[in-house]
Amino acid sequence: MFKRCQKNPIIRPADVRPSAEGYQVVGAFNPGATLFNNEVILLLRVAESCVQEQGKIRIPVYRFSEGRGIPEIKEFDAHDPDVSLKDTRGVFYRGKDYLSSISHLRLARSVDGINFTVDPTPFIYPCSPVEAYGTEDARIVSIDGTFYINYTIVSTDSWCTALASTNDFKKLKKLGIIFHPENKDVSIFPQKINNKYIALHRPNNSGFGKASIWYAESPDLLHWGNHKCIARPRHTAYESMKIGSGSAPIKTDEGWLCIYHAKGDNSRYSLFGMVLDLEQPWKVVKRSTMPLFEPELEYETTGFFGNVVFTNGIVIKDGQLFMYYGSSDETTCLAVSSVEQILCSL
Repeated sequence: MFKRCQKNPIIRPADVRPSAEGYQVVGAFNPGATLFNNEVILLLRVAESCVQEQGKIRIPVYRFSEGRGIPEIKEFDAHDPDVSLKDTRGVFYRGKDYLSSISHLRLARSVDGINFTVDPTPFIYPCSPVEAYGTEDARIVSIDGTFYINYTIVSTDSWCTALASTNDFKKLKKLGIIFHPENKDVSIFPQKINNKYIALHRPNNSGFGKASIWYAESPDLLHWGNHKCIARPRHTAYESMKIGSGSAPIKTDEGWLCIYHAKGDNSRYSLFGMVLDLEQPWKVVKRSTMPLFEPELEYETTGFFGNVVFTNGIVIKDGQLFMYYGSSDETTCLAVSSVEQILCSL
């Protein structure tokens, strides 16, 4: 179904310059993707921790001033009884949570879609307390000449989805939160349908069911309503925990093609296909019963968080579908297929 790029992983943490002195890049993964000026543009999630020192626990934090975020390092004495380590992901100190790594979003550019040059500085990064724990997992969609970027923001108020826009990938306008906590995995359609903007989203479910894919409409990309749950996890080993949408749906003669991720037994992530009706995109026309793509090779099964393939960036280039995906929450990889092949498999 998909052919992996022989150069995988195409972007590794070592390919990305740290954003501050004393920081180290531990992940460059889950990129949003689009085409601009004859180039493939990726918006990487770059996770950074701190270089450690003997007897210390050092974590990245942001200080905010005049609408900007300044990366800094907070230190704890490793023997302080008030310090509690929360596995590898965080530190709890005197009633407050801190993360062991914080993410920002970094641009990478390529003519051939395989060999990328990563920008030396962040493009989207924490600039206010609502982003204090990081900006993550961007999706990019082009609508009427403007590129809209939605991304997850994390803070002490949990996680939710924010929106930004750009016309040139140089200047950025942040438009604010569009789906309140706890909601992520937002995929905005590339055109209006019935004079409304359309999105898929994934509210958290701590109640009777499991986190599922929802539909929503908007008059302006900022205010969303008419929510409908359109796809729920099935009772299989692949989807036993939750599902969520990926990049912007692709318009085909058969409907809107979506590639979504599923978290199954043992927290293993795989990718599935789904087709939505062209005029009533809350209706599922087709849905694959087996994964289109799943972790198999070493760089997908081992790493920071092994057994994970996760896509939120797809482009159609030279008649082929280029799927950029995060591997083990650590690296960026590429797999190539075609829309026709995927549709035939559903």
